[in-house]
Amino acid sequence: MMNTPYHFKSVTLLITHYNRCKSLERLLKAFKELNCHFDDIVISDDGSEKSQLQYIEKLQQDYTFRLITTPVNKGLGNNINKGQDNVHTEYTLYIQEDFVPKATFPEHFTDALQIMQQDKKWDMVTLYSYSPYPYMEPYKLGFSEKVFHLAPWYTNNLKFYLYGDHPHLRRSTFLKDFGRYPEGLNGDQTEMQMSFAFIKNKGRCLFYDDHYGLLTQENSAEEPSTATFRKSWRSGNSVPFIAAKWLYSKYKFLKLNAQLLTK
Repeated sequence: MMNTPYHFKSVTLLITHYNRCKSLERLLKAFKELNCHFDDIVISDDGSEKSQLQYIEKLQQDYTFRLITTPVNKGLGNNINKGQDNVHTEYTLYIQEDFVPKATFPEHFTDALQIMQQDKKWDMVTLYSYSPYPYMEPYKLGFSEKVFHLAPWYTNNLKFYLYGDHPHLRRSTFLKDFGRYPEGLNGDQTEMQMSFAFIKNKGRCLFYDDHYGLLTQENSAEEPSTATFRKSWRSGNSVPFIAAKWLYSKYKFLKLNAQLLTK
């Protein structure tokens, strides 16, 4: 049975990609199976291997999209910048190639788009997150506003991620309004600097409350995450471990405050 067709007018699907062509194919296939249609699809590639690009070019036999390439890997910031530079619609749905939309996505993305169209104060809508934003005010239709508090008694480090690189809908004037993504940094640093710019320029963002409800992130053994720069804490419950983690969180809180105030 064919799903109800959804045509998201004035929206470009912007996908960033690096050496995970099968994941990209899975994402395109998922949107097709959900009968989701966009005015344009832009795939911004960050210097993938030749075999990867050849595979992607073959995908154009089944899917309509524009492939934007670069001869060498230049990092996330450059990849998003050059992708956004090639968007010509009013709105951008930004998503990385390792995400997959759920059956719930079209209906609630429609709500997000209508909210953005009806109220110009919103700059973006977060559609996925590893955890809820710590300080929010309910809005409507299952969305809440992220509220940034500079005051030091709001001590949750996650407050600094008012902007996030996870899938989101935004106005395509984003780079003009908040500046271009910094280049030459790893993905986490790029995201943090962009969030500082978003905060400083008084960006306003909604958050879909069921933050795992619209998409899944799937990394296979064949195409694992490319964020190899990330360090992970091993889980543990010893007193020294808990103390170290607590001290690190306080250090990070002070560091992020200082970075925001001096940016």
